[in-house]
Amino acid sequence: MNFSEVFKLSSLLCKFSPDGKYLASCVQYRLVVRDANTLQIRQLYTCLDQIQHIEWSADSLFILCALYKRGLVQVWSLEQPEWHCKIDEGSAGLVASCWSPDGRHILNTTEFHLRITVWSLCTKSVSYIKYPKACQQGITFTRDGRYLALAERRDCKDYVSILVCSDWQLLRHFDTDTQDLAGIEWAPNGCVLAAWDSCLEYKILVYSLDGRLLSTFCAYEWSLGIKSVAWSPSSQFLAVGSYDGKVRILNHVTWKMITEFGHPATISNPKIVVYKEAEKSPPLVLGRLAFPAPRAAAGPLSSTESKYEVASVPVSLQTLKPAADRANPRIGIGALAFSPDSCFLATRSDSVPTAVWIWDVQKLRLLAVLEQLSAVRCFQWDPRQARLAICTGGSKVYLWSPAGCVSVQVPGEGDFQVLSVCWHLSGDSLALLSKDHFCLCFLETEQGVGTAFGQRGDHT
Repeated sequence: MNFSEVFKLSSLLCKFSPDGKYLASCVQYRLVVRDANTLQIRQLYTCLDQIQHIEWSADSLFILCALYKRGLVQVWSLEQPEWHCKIDEGSAGLVASCWSPDGRHILNTTEFHLRITVWSLCTKSVSYIKYPKACQQGITFTRDGRYLALAERRDCKDYVSILVCSDWQLLRHFDTDTQDLAGIEWAPNGCVLAAWDSCLEYKILVYSLDGRLLSTFCAYEWSLGIKSVAWSPSSQFLAVGSYDGKVRILNHVTWKMITEFGHPATISNPKIVVYKEAEKSPPLVLGRLAFPAPRAAAGPLSSTESKYEVASVPVSLQTLKPAADRANPRIGIGALAFSPDSCFLATRSDSVPTAVWIWDVQKLRLLAVLEQLSAVRCFQWDPRQARLAICTGGSKVYLWSPAGCVSVQVPGEGDFQVLSVCWHLSGDSLALLSKDHFCLCFLETEQGVGTAFGQRGDHT
């Protein structure tokens, strides 16, 4: 496992191109495009103000930079560096910007979600979509790029419009049986659309492409409901995380629940492997005394190396007591993600913030729990295999696979606090992002995966 040198970064804006050839990063108002393998600078673009969002086109030929404060979008071409495009939304303002799947149209959402403007880079034509709803996830494209589903709010009711992306014509328009639609998402195969209500009412609905309601699922009433939703890559399972601390798995045949995964504070089943992160004791050198670092320099576990130890059950996990008198209590399933082969599901319960739970989807049981020394900030699966990267805001990155898990110290001067991670398409490298910097972690190739993790029991 090797690490690159450290490069400057702003606002955690760092993304690999969809074809895996390039890595784009932002430093205030500058956009830097590097070769993903050598990290040599390929292009350097200067925007009119600080960049707040970047996104690659699907064919990796263009990249958009959104300057929300100015209501501007600037588009740059990798093939023709002298070509550029500027889209000014004017007094309407700008709160969101994204590519269409064809990479030749840009969808801008104006302030107060008054409308979505569709700009064509080829014909310079403009189309308008009215009544977009301001919600967590109000716009979603099918994987094949043919259809767009849009959450709408008009006359105090929720609707979904399905549009054809080739000409932006309306295909279907239907109302949803929701009090306050919170999000929509296509299944990866593009056959069905999931829509869910706000946290005040537990309700998730599944619609066909032609707008027919296929199923309604409600686990309970009169309590905070859905917090997170994820499709399996195979489209066979829909995982619904809720505020009661459970994940419910719906199947694609009957859309009924096949199991629910609880997140208890005590693990007592001996078949579950519990990995506990522990500080490594520094080697004692005779004649030298180890003095603690100054308080200002010593961050949380800043330079202390750590390792994983397999804990013997029963194990009690650290729980967080939520503030009952505040909005958005830290309870429930805050994050969940399927592995690319749909065999594993990773979850994080916000009331147990230091733990990541790994579930075996084939056997419908808990496989492993990773308890960290600090709260888990994010995790992301390797796009090619069942390998999970985890970060906790410290100077380490953690990797789990069915063979075991490992804690890796990020080398370098100073305290590199990993706040987010981003996998390369091939799974051979991983971008580690901190507040002001980023670096690349180059992992071993497939032949060396076993040696990278060792056998179960060797978790240092």
